[in-house]
Amino acid sequence: MEEKAEDQDGMEQTEHDLLADLRRARRSLRLQDMDEPPAVARLTPGQRIADAVATVMGSWSFIIVQSAILIVWITANLVGAMRGWDPYPFILLNLALSFQAAYAAPVIMMSQNRQQDIDRRAAENDYRINVKAELEIELLHEKIDQLREREVLKLTEAVRMLTELLEQSASGARESDAERGRPS
Repeated sequence: MEEKAEDQDGMEQTEHDLLADLRRARRSLRLQDMDEPPAVARLTPGQRIADAVATVMGSWSFIIVQSAILIVWITANLVGAMRGWDPYPFILLNLALSFQAAYAAPVIMMSQNRQQDIDRRAAENDYRINVKAELEIELLHEKIDQLREREVLKLTEAVRMLTELLEQSASGARESDAERGRPS
């Protein structure tokens, strides 16, 4: 009888197990969300700094301010306000920009890696949700098909019964006509 019950819902045992695992995971995530603070509050100071640096350096404000500083630096050195301090090949400016790039790139990559981990976990969660939804939809389709089959069987039985009743009434009418002497 158990095998028949498993066959009736149209799902294999592995699909049942997967569905049960997904339901348990969803319940544990709900409980975990109630107990734990939001993910932003759990960031380390280094992660917060990396995010802040990536946010600032990835903005138009930063590009505009840095461009303005570079223009002022170059103009001041060419016009003569600071003549002799950083002459034409602007070696000091190149050194400053190299330092900036050397420190900014790894910090921005740390922020991107953390965001990539968050995105990966979200994608895995989305995948599990999609698998669960697919299994649930498949189960619903199976149930609807079973209901349809039952209805078709009931309708077929009703048509059969009505046909028998019609045949009985037609044969009864013929018998009464034959008793009265009328040809049918």
